[in-house]
Amino acid sequence: MSGARFRVAAVQTLSGGEVEANLAAIEPLIVDAVRQGAQLVLLPEYFGIFGARASDKVAVREADGSGVQQSFLARVAREQRIWLIGGTVPLAIADPERVRSAALVFDPEGRRTARYDKIHLFAFSQGDERYDELRTIEPGTEPVAFAAPCGRVALSVCYDLRFPELYRSFHDLALIVVPSAFTAVTGAAHWHVLLRARAIENQCYVLAAAQGGLHDNGRRTYGHSVLIDPWGVVLAERDEGPGVVVGDIDPERLTQVRCDLPALEHRRL
Repeated sequence: MSGARFRVAAVQTLSGGEVEANLAAIEPLIVDAVRQGAQLVLLPEYFGIFGARASDKVAVREADGSGVQQSFLARVAREQRIWLIGGTVPLAIADPERVRSAALVFDPEGRRTARYDKIHLFAFSQGDERYDELRTIEPGTEPVAFAAPCGRVALSVCYDLRFPELYRSFHDLALIVVPSAFTAVTGAAHWHVLLRARAIENQCYVLAAAQGGLHDNGRRTYGHSVLIDPWGVVLAERDEGPGVVVGDIDPERLTQVRCDLPALEHRRL
């Protein structure tokens, strides 16, 4: 790979149950990232709605191509002249009780250029904590990557991180993005290990934007939005609370790692 460095940012939020309030809180963070030179900005999973109940996102679902959250993403991408990835937007399906949890990519013209529907759905039970996304989300079926100025970018969402075969369906990635809302328990145990592993085995950068802190609904998310390089080195990180993580995709670093250890060329399966 060759070319100039490309600056990316992850926005960390502490979203609540009101879409308009969440978007109003997020926009200044995006602007801050742009002031720091970010050309691509990633928002976390559930950036627009993190309600008291799993069904709350179904209540604010949007038709594909129109809605408050999608209009926000298109407008901000256009006004700030950036690539903007909305971690997940709940998009309507035929089943009125469920949605597709979609990561949406908008280019600097405000045009949507990619949609990825979360494939792997989280289920967890430990003590008083219980989650089952399948009750309110229909899983996606197709891996998705898109072409950005830094190279190929693979889309994924949160629990997808635990399934390395998803990323192996792509070749020559520059960046993997992982918008997330990891629980405090699973995050403390596995977050950094999984993110660094995905960066190392795919020899690319990984950018993860997270929900981080104690939400109005009483749930605590892990936070630790982060940028990791192809050698597994953490370049920038934020522990809890709203804010931004900013760093560069360096094509020379990608080339160096792959030349020093050409593991991608050694794959046999």
